[in-house]
Amino acid sequence: MLKNDFCMADGCYLLNHSVGRPLKNTQQYLAQHYFLPWESSSKEPWQQWLPAVEQFTTALGKLFNAPSSQFCPQVNLSSGLTKLLMSHPRLQQKNCKVLMVQSDFPSMGFAMQKALPECAQIMFIPEHENLTDISVWQRYITCDIDLVFISHVYSNTGVQSPVYDIVAMSKLTNSLSIIDVAQSAGVIPLDLSVLDADFMIGSSVKWLCGGPGAAYLWINENQIECCEPKDVGWFSHQNPFEFDINHFEYNASALKFWGGTPSVAPYIIAANSIAYFAALGINKVRAHNFEMITLIHQHLSEFVVSPTLSNECSGTVILNFNRQQNAVLQALNKAEVSVDARKYGIRVSPHVYNTTDEIHMFILTIEQALKAV
Repeated sequence: MLKNDFCMADGCYLLNHSVGRPLKNTQQYLAQHYFLPWESSSKEPWQQWLPAVEQFTTALGKLFNAPSSQFCPQVNLSSGLTKLLMSHPRLQQKNCKVLMVQSDFPSMGFAMQKALPECAQIMFIPEHENLTDISVWQRYITCDIDLVFISHVYSNTGVQSPVYDIVAMSKLTNSLSIIDVAQSAGVIPLDLSVLDADFMIGSSVKWLCGGPGAAYLWINENQIECCEPKDVGWFSHQNPFEFDINHFEYNASALKFWGGTPSVAPYIIAANSIAYFAALGINKVRAHNFEMITLIHQHLSEFVVSPTLSNECSGTVILNFNRQQNAVLQALNKAEVSVDARKYGIRVSPHVYNTTDEIHMFILTIEQALKAV
């Protein structure tokens, strides 16, 4: 039973869209690859730490079916996006035009506003549009769009965008494409070799159960050479240990985006969990997730405000109980069922360590709360 692989507290945890549960061997793995080289040798531990960090990009390569050299560790998505926007000549040209969605995560919009030139124009697809419909995207992706920002999943609506079709459409208009997989990585399969987007940003803290501080930037091999990051450091150098202040040469791989002295522990932690899910297979994760959310769709259909079709819904169900919302939240809290609420309703996200019994208990708790009101 996969649940036995994870640290599970009492109650029913359904907040995987926020923070995934850690693997039971996380502390042991961190101790072996981070603390042991540091504690047990009189030599500097970088020669042990750096190969351990490389396991992070190796695991990402297996997860997304892409060469590990195309991934670069990042502190968070905002930082990675900022570095990317400032590095690409097309995105720094006068009157650059970018397309986003009004319901994208605000942090991405903040980064866009500050990293693009002041004369750049950011266009937003309105919230009321059906983002699962490729014809909606077709209306907005015009030939004057330089960059299309695509969230694979929208966290507050539970909507999954048709990323493969959107990227294909962006190529017809010669627009660059960035995929944000923060809410989908680890639960909805994505094959970068097939998708062929220009860029991707993501994190490990949610469905990948890797904790905060281990984000990543992926660069298509066709874009690596033309990108010239401004936020650089010795680990952006082709030879970080050259130590010649008068000579800088961009790393030939995506590591040109790495910057100064890197964090180590977050990537070691995440490497362990990402490798776990890559070996397990995201198709298996999604199948279990969809089985769980289908139960919710069936029993609480009148309250579901997120998509229900497998190719349109995310790993999260959004439930809206209107005036009874607080009563339902109080009942779930009392029953030690962990969920949260945003603009459109209560967010519920079952992972591989959640069971059918837990979902039935979740449904029963809600049904009883509604009868008591």
